[in-house]
Amino acid sequence: MQPAADRGPSFPMAKAANIRAVLAKNVRRLRIAKGLTQAALATDAGQHQGFISEVENGKTSAELDTVGKIAAALGVHPRELFEE
Repeated sequence: MQPAADRGPSFPMAKAANIRAVLAKNVRRLRIAKGLTQAALATDAGQHQGFISEVENGKTSAELDTVGKIAAALGVHPRELFEE
């Protein structure tokens, strides 16, 4: 593993135990800021509205590919979904 100084810029990332809650908060916050409904975000990300609801409520996690689709639908880098 590279020393911390060699890994590039650091970002305030969520700890593993809290990652689902951080993802939930950020998806909801960004969705609302973009003026999207859960249904609209789901359509744009190729998901079901119920899945987006479960993510936003911290009831489920998402695979990395799905996180990428949600981030793209929100117009952000996937990293932003995990920043505290």
